[in-house]
Amino acid sequence: MKLASLPQRRDGRLIVVSDDLAWYADADHIVPTMQGLLDEWERYAPYLEALAIELQHGAIPQKRFHEREAAAPLPRAFQWVDGSAYVNHVELVRKARGSQLPASFWTDPLMYQGGSDDLRGPRDPLLLPDEAWGGDLEAEVVVVTGDVPQGVSAEAALDHIRLVGLVNDVSLRGLIPDELAKGFGFVQSKPASHFSPVFVTPDSLGAAWAGGRLHLPLHVDLNGQPLGRIEAGEEMTFDFGTLIAHLAKTRSIGPGSIIGSGTVSNRDPDGSPGRPVAEGGRGYACIAEQRMVETIRHGSPTTPFLRHGDSLRIEAKDARGHTVFGAIEQQVSRG
Repeated sequence: MKLASLPQRRDGRLIVVSDDLAWYADADHIVPTMQGLLDEWERYAPYLEALAIELQHGAIPQKRFHEREAAAPLPRAFQWVDGSAYVNHVELVRKARGSQLPASFWTDPLMYQGGSDDLRGPRDPLLLPDEAWGGDLEAEVVVVTGDVPQGVSAEAALDHIRLVGLVNDVSLRGLIPDELAKGFGFVQSKPASHFSPVFVTPDSLGAAWAGGRLHLPLHVDLNGQPLGRIEAGEEMTFDFGTLIAHLAKTRSIGPGSIIGSGTVSNRDPDGSPGRPVAEGGRGYACIAEQRMVETIRHGSPTTPFLRHGDSLRIEAKDARGHTVFGAIEQQVSRG
């Protein structure tokens, strides 16, 4: 089942979308919003599944689905938490600075709490008032939970995942160092995130969802050129069950909580830092990682961070080359 929200009031209007993302059916007569569905998943999900089947068979009125018209599936959420499941990415950050990665980073996930009151749609402009702030995209996978009890195991946590999607977790690299130096985490350096047009139930992903990981390539383009063709499932050190269990160690998790994977990152087959797509590598899910590799190889970075007028696109494609969640497609704007 594929679900989306169209803009309406603060929390959007829930719709069911066809598997090929071509058509939709209104679902607000069953439950008005995505959050309402997540609050009472067991009650409403079977009705929406039936609606999705009817939509696929053309048995009910359908309307043309346009990704550009979609809001974020959850325009606001009770919780947005981002992990750093791809330790290769963190290791590159450290290596570029000439420092060692603590051994604990391979066994204990990193995680931060982001702002969840303003979650933006796939075609909303990426606002960057000042280019000196070092704007960067970060292509990631996200899951959305139902109720999760405190102390849940990593294995049991997977049963509480309701939906899977993508996010551009925007970073302002120029503001990060001063914020982290205060010892209290990100605030200004993590502006509003942008989400894929559609979120998908794990069972609808088939073999692409296994072991708490999304096994699909992420296609990341910058100004019409490939920045990354990275595999989301291959080098995810911590699966989503582990991330959820980490978050739930000391608290319960409410329905509609969004948990991010962190920047997807791949090494080269020989274990060396990833190469650009133009050089036959898989490339990168963010500009910072490309700059890190440039620093490691050449002593300094050459790729600039985002500039006004830049365009970007993030999507996951299945084995047939079809988009799964729709595309996050944005232009960088001064705002």
